[in-house]
Amino acid sequence: MRNKAIHAAAWFIPLAPLALAFAIYFGDLQSSSFLFINRLTQTLPDVVWAGLTFLGNGWGLFAIAFPLLLLAPRLLTAGIFSGAIAAIASSILKPLFDLPRPAGVLTEGTFYRIGAPLLHNAFPSGHTLTAFAVASALYFSCDQEKRKPLLLLFLLACLVGLSRNAVGAHWLTDVLAGAGVGIWCGLLGALLANQFPENQLGPRKIWSHLIALGGVVAMYAHLTLTMDLELNLPLQYFSIAIVAFTLIFYVKAQFVHAPNKSA
Repeated sequence: MRNKAIHAAAWFIPLAPLALAFAIYFGDLQSSSFLFINRLTQTLPDVVWAGLTFLGNGWGLFAIAFPLLLLAPRLLTAGIFSGAIAAIASSILKPLFDLPRPAGVLTEGTFYRIGAPLLHNAFPSGHTLTAFAVASALYFSCDQEKRKPLLLLFLLACLVGLSRNAVGAHWLTDVLAGAGVGIWCGLLGALLANQFPENQLGPRKIWSHLIALGGVVAMYAHLTLTMDLELNLPLQYFSIAIVAFTLIFYVKAQFVHAPNKSA
């Protein structure tokens, strides 16, 4: 597991976005920073920001990453662990701070909004938290020599956070806090996944069967629920297809005999 080791300095990375959030909030830049980003992001169509927001939804991320069940089960395990930790952190922190969202403070019409107005439990942004948690988990559960391409996941997570400003759902401080806490959740998820026994990650193992069952639940969720915005319905159907095709190959793998490794 040495090549999957997490450097001690990584645990201090979240302090940077958290410090910036602190500076913006107490520097009386909450509204101005939000309005600046909210107006700037209107140059791109709504469907772009809606789609990026979808990538911060737990069900959405799980479906998009589901092929890792066959391709890289340890990475998917890290993503699942980090997602669960992120959900717990979000459910604790949001009511604890109980801060209003932009729609609960700013006058209607002074900013751009996509979807129904959200008024409460702003801090931190749950979508940003989830996106950074999964990005960090996948990055730090991968072998060190293979991590560099996965840095793009953090760029994607940043865009997910930006989308929460673009759709008018969160302040910049919420997004920065979500990024910081999310990285911690991802580090914890990777730490747990890196200790997961290798012999329990095969397609015929109980853990993999549980994940496959989760895929079935995810298909049902995508079929019956609206993931944040109606603009994301095509993405939901696409996610169902991803999970369905992965499950087909997963079932096929149950009948394929593993090669004999004996001498």
